[in-house]
Amino acid sequence: MRRKRSVVTDRDTSALPRTPRARSKTPRPASAAVPRPASTPVTDPTPAVEVDLSVDLAPSRPGALVLRNPLLVASGTFGYGVEYGEVVDVDRLGAICCKGTTLKPRVGNPPPRVTETPAGMLNSIGLQNPGVEAVLEKYADQWVRWQVPVIVNVAGESVEDYVAVARKLDGQPGVAGIELNISCPNVGKGGLQFALDAGAAGEVTRAVRRATDLPLLVKLSPSAADVRAIATAIEDAGADAICAVNTLSGMAIDRHARKPFLGNTYGGLSGPALKPVALRVVYEVAQVVDIPIVAIGGVGSLEDVLDFLMAGACAVQVGTALFADPVLPVRLIDELDEWCATRGIASPREIVGAALPTRRDRPSVKGVEYRP
Repeated sequence: MRRKRSVVTDRDTSALPRTPRARSKTPRPASAAVPRPASTPVTDPTPAVEVDLSVDLAPSRPGALVLRNPLLVASGTFGYGVEYGEVVDVDRLGAICCKGTTLKPRVGNPPPRVTETPAGMLNSIGLQNPGVEAVLEKYADQWVRWQVPVIVNVAGESVEDYVAVARKLDGQPGVAGIELNISCPNVGKGGLQFALDAGAAGEVTRAVRRATDLPLLVKLSPSAADVRAIATAIEDAGADAICAVNTLSGMAIDRHARKPFLGNTYGGLSGPALKPVALRVVYEVAQVVDIPIVAIGGVGSLEDVLDFLMAGACAVQVGTALFADPVLPVRLIDELDEWCATRGIASPREIVGAALPTRRDRPSVKGVEYRP
């Protein structure tokens, strides 16, 4: 999306350098002031900046998944989009990643399913959903009417599950892409196994790639010992983009009952507490893959967006923060646009990877934090 803004320096100069001005000790007499003729126009010395917020998440498939801006909403926090339709102008979003969808209906995990934690929350929903056929029947017609792309988050317990869902989504009007969820920490059977092993991650990605022509994004786990190997396997298997990261496995204690608080014992940690981990994963992965990276984890401000872009992501997903502020992504779109305009930056793409090293940095698995 292209938007033109003029930087009016006499109204907002906070982002511009200031030059100290010498002051005369002798005040100027009133008679020395020369009024400006009424016909003299007041000109803005700063040229207008045209900001292009668009981002391509499938560059190898020209035009397949070009977003108007890099702000997406994360799976599991925005439902299927329709739940927020009366609160948020969904067509202003870059894209919607809908709730996790499986081949068959899932009732989810036993309650309690959610609890707050310092700087975040734990969720153990367990991918409750009505199944892919019911999702398409209920929501696809609405998705077609929106301008915003809808990316369906797909989960499964086996390679065959993932492939079957992908085939049902392939060619469906209103479905713009697939986010392959191989890294959910609070479901049984499949769970995290695909995201923790490079061979398994490559296998499921390759199988789904053969089953659909839709743009394919694959979601990493922050629990992988070496995310670089996982990301490389996913890229080699044909993924169009990588999403980093899913939640981090955690738990809480019910001190009164003296037992785990969540009905499923374990849940996924999200929110601001996850950001440093997600930032590290994005930074590492950006050094070994050429496909786009979509960052997820603790995004709640423009500063968070900028951090992830500079670490190597080309787009970000807003998740947990939506529960407190559903219109946050729309506001961040405007703030990013303004930030770029006031600095003469034509596109956020200019700062993607700005913080990456000129030579490949050491991987975090080497235990560099323990160096003397």
